[in-house]
Amino acid sequence: MTVENKNTHQGKKLIILGFVTIVILFLMYGRYQNSELLTPSAIDTIQRIAYGFYIILIVSFGAIAFGMYRYHREKVETKGKDLSSIIALTTWNLKSRKIFVATFIGYGIFFSLVSGTLVYQPEVSFSYHYGADIPSWFIAPCCDGPGYMPKIIIYLTDHVGLQIIPINLVLQVIVSYLVGLNLAIAVNAYTISKKGRGASTIGAAAGLFIACPTCAGTFLSIFIGTASGIALSIALTQLQTVFIAISIPILLVTPYIMAKKLRNTDGSCKINLD
Repeated sequence: MTVENKNTHQGKKLIILGFVTIVILFLMYGRYQNSELLTPSAIDTIQRIAYGFYIILIVSFGAIAFGMYRYHREKVETKGKDLSSIIALTTWNLKSRKIFVATFIGYGIFFSLVSGTLVYQPEVSFSYHYGADIPSWFIAPCCDGPGYMPKIIIYLTDHVGLQIIPINLVLQVIVSYLVGLNLAIAVNAYTISKKGRGASTIGAAAGLFIACPTCAGTFLSIFIGTASGIALSIALTQLQTVFIAISIPILLVTPYIMAKKLRNTDGSCKINLD
């Protein structure tokens, strides 16, 4: 095994290790979500476990990010002709990196608003209704389903706060990354292929439900009356995770489809590195 292949393999192992750790972390913490176990003597222990949960989650994110960086870099350096190398080469240039970063941040903020991570309630006073100190934060260790606890509650102002739910945080990072990657590749693919405008409308509609699953509920609610809108909003909230779950496999496959458009007949990439 060459040094390049060894490093690429190590990058893959870090990515897999990070995701497996997150899954195990969610499952293990779910064991502490039985309210009957929440005795006064157990509260402090569960609270410490909740702190440890987020420490391990952050370390797992770090392992995944570093693993992807190593995998990406080695693919660029080896300049292979497989589709993964084409994706890496396409997104390594300065233009693509700017598009990716801007999309990752922008979509992440939008996801926070739609998912309820970023909370704005002008009609509610956090200090009056909840007795909260402004600013302040705490971790709620119990009790809800796997992936929904422990929550981090942050009161930024009397009307603005953050409610960080583990499963939403993981989905936000994954989907924001994939949307940024897809857009970075799509811009290069469009520039090279220069297809007609006939596909642009279809692409925009598909992007709304695929690249931006959190937009789907807002888009559909525009066409529903006020009476039906209330019921629909409840249903869409429950189906939000379904929209996202469906979008992730599609967002994973789409870069490889677009990469075919960016590969020369000899297998090399059409994008020149800056």
